This record gives sequence, structure tokens and C-alpha cells, in this order.
Amino acid sequence: MSIETLRERVRHQRDELPVVYGDIDFDLVPERLALGPDDETDLPPSIKITREELFADTELIDLMSTATMLGDVVCDAYVALLPEVGMRGLIEMARTACRDGIEAVDDPPAELVAFIEAMEEIPDWIDLDLVERGATLERVGAALASPFAIRGAFLATFINEYAALPMALTGSLSDKRAAVRVNETASFFASTALPGGMRRDGAGFEAAMMVRLMHSMVRYNALRRTDRWDQARFGIPIPQVDQMPAGLIGAFLVAAGAAREKRDFTPDERAQIESARYRCHLLGLPEELLPTDPDGLVRVFLGRAATLRRGYDDETCGELVRATMRAYLRPDRSLPNRIAEEFERSFSKAFFVRVFVAADPERAEQMGVHLTVGDKARVAAATPFILGRLQAVRLANRIPPLRPLTDRYVTAMLHRRLRSYGHAEFRTDADTYAANRRRADAASAPTT
Repeated sequence: MSIETLRERVRHQRDELPVVYGDIDFDLVPERLALGPDDETDLPPSIKITREELFADTELIDLMSTATMLGDVVCDAYVALLPEVGMRGLIEMARTACRDGIEAVDDPPAELVAFIEAMEEIPDWIDLDLVERGATLERVGAALASPFAIRGAFLATFINEYAALPMALTGSLSDKRAAVRVNETASFFASTALPGGMRRDGAGFEAAMMVRLMHSMVRYNALRRTDRWDQARFGIPIPQVDQMPAGLIGAFLVAAGAAREKRDFTPDERAQIESARYRCHLLGLPEELLPTDPDGLVRVFLGRAATLRRGYDDETCGELVRATMRAYLRPDRSLPNRIAEEFERSFSKAFFVRVFVAADPERAEQMGVHLTVGDKARVAAATPFILGRLQAVRLANRIPPLRPLTDRYVTAMLHRRLRSYGHAEFRTDADTYAANRRRADAASAPTT
């Protein structure tokens, strides 16, 4: 798909799906798109590539601008059946089609058929054996490192009001909903890292389908069931460009290392990149957002930050951050789980401060992330164990006779992680949007 084809796809969303996009002006440049030379953006100041250098690549900036207004056309069309079928009906039909095939659904709507077929389509560039090799490498980190950083990584979603509002509208301002969202995110990445997880019958394939459904439901409800969505400011809810950072963060880190050393990917790195790209494909991202070379991946990742206007609204962003930090993620409050929760929360705080707020504790404090002496002590005490185990497993993975044994160990641990995350529903409650509308109406009503 060319950038022009992608641009036409954006323009045709309103014609193809007026029930969702009928009120959207796709020629309007939303406020969130920072295209002026003096605009403040989310591009980290520590990055060596300057904003001016990125903007010199007009094709990159065109891609970012286009993808900022791109939804998930095929899944959005299925979710547009919500008034007729209901949320439960949409989810049940999709799950049945995913687990048992589309023929198992009685009189499946054409929109569901198109959605499942789009997910089943394997792009020309994909090598599933290479994806599987990449997943083998990814599940080491997913099992041994990610559980200590997932909350901190999730917080990064909330530090910009232009990207955070959809989450606020879903009710994630509550501690309980925040916990659900964090665990669902962890469950998704863990599922896609399982052996065969992203194959047609894998748990990761179904998880990707459910994530797409949830995002499309958020998109539909934000546009049709609340008055809080302002297209002139925000564009469309959860555009494809906003899904790219989460899907590609691991690939970006690998690519950044290769680009810094001015080399191509190693075979193992290539496998990890292809695994990440296929995961993003299952989420509906277009290939244009999924470059294959180190420099391309770095530039597309930074291009999004360079065109996202900086904005922080404490009522939205701050509340999301604080709710997520307060949330209790463990399945019960047994003593071992309470201890594990404290260590995980401390690591997540440290990870968030170091990676997403440029090691600025004061800025983190303003957001509600307080890195205490106790947090630092817990991080210092546990880091040698966490990093030591991670390094030992990665080293064992390089020794052919030990590789099957270490993979069984990591896979078993990943399954335990999934059980601790609980059952992932990947759903959004439409009543939340109705409540938002009622609150907005009440706030604007004249007083007597």
C-alpha cells in the first residue's frame, strides 16, 4: 500500500462507514498534530535526531499526518452493528468465529466475515517460522522482565492528553478499571509470546482480535455516545498511529541499538522484529507503519513523537496515572502477593521515571508518581536477582542442548503469569459513555 492509497483509505472512511465517521471532517488538521516549527511535542530532548531532521523527511511527516486520522476500517464496520447486536452479541460471535471458524456462527454478518478474513490474511512479507523464532526470544523478557515494568510502560499512555482521553472515557479513572486494563495489556503481550501464540489457533491471535474489538468499541462510543470528543482537538479516537508505539516499543529498542552501531539486524534481531511487525499486523496496523530496517523503524517511532503536540491535563492525565499507580494487580491479597505487588510497583515507578519522563523525578511527582526511599531500596535489592536470572536464561538459550529446557521453563512461567493476570475480557462498557454524557449535560444545565 502506497502513502497515496493510505490517504484515500482515510478519506473514504466517512463514505464507507457514515454511522461511525459521518460527522468527521477528514480534511481538518486536528490540534494534536504539531506541524509548526515551534510547536512543543513529545519528542524526547535526549534523542540525537532533531525534530528538524525528522521534518526534512516529508514522506515520513505525511505518513504520520495520514495515520493520525486512520481508524480500523474493517473492525469498525463490525462494531457499527452494536445497536443491532449488542456488545455481548458482538463479542460472542467474534469469539466463536475465532475459536471454531466462521462457519460455526449462525448466519454470520458480512462485516464479521470480512473482519476474520482480514485477520487470517498472512502478508507477503511474513515468515511464520521467523515470527515463531522471534516469539521464542521475546517470551524470555515477557516472563522474566515485563511483569516488573508493565505498569510503568502503561503509564506512558497517559502523559499526553491528546492520546489519553479515550482511556479516560472508558472509565479507567477508577482503580479497578485501571487494574483490568494493565492486566489485559500484560495478558495480550504474554499471549502473543507463547509457542504458536500468533498462529490462527493461538491464544495471541484471539487476544489481538479482542484488542481490536475493544479499540473499535471505544472509537464508536467516543464518537457516538459522548459529547466530550472534540474532533478539532483530538482527531479520531485511538488512531492507528497511537497503537504503533506499544506494538513496536521492543522493536524500536532493538532497532535503536542497531542504528546506533550503523549495522543491520542480526538473525535473532530480525526474528524479533518480524514477530513485532506481525503482532502489529494482527492489530490492524498498515504496513507503512512497520518498516523493516533499523533506521526506518527508529524514524517512524520518533516521527509519531515529533508530530504529537505536547499536552498534559491533570484532570485527565493525572487521574489516569494516579489510578493506575494505586491499582492492585494481584489476584488476591495473600502476604506473598502483597510483597510482590510492592516490588512490582516500585520497579514500575523507576522504569517510568527513567524511560518516559527523561529521568525527571520532579515531573513524575507532579503526575503522582512518587519514587520513595523504600521504592529505591526495593529496586536496589531485587535488581541483581531479576537481571541475573534474565541474563542466565538468555545465555542458556544460546546453547543448543539447553535451549529446549530453558524454553520449557520460560513457557511454564509465562503460563503462570497469565493465570495471575486473570481472565482478560478486552471490553468497554457503553454505560460509561452514557454517564459521561449525563455529567456533561448536568454541568451545562442552567441552575435555579
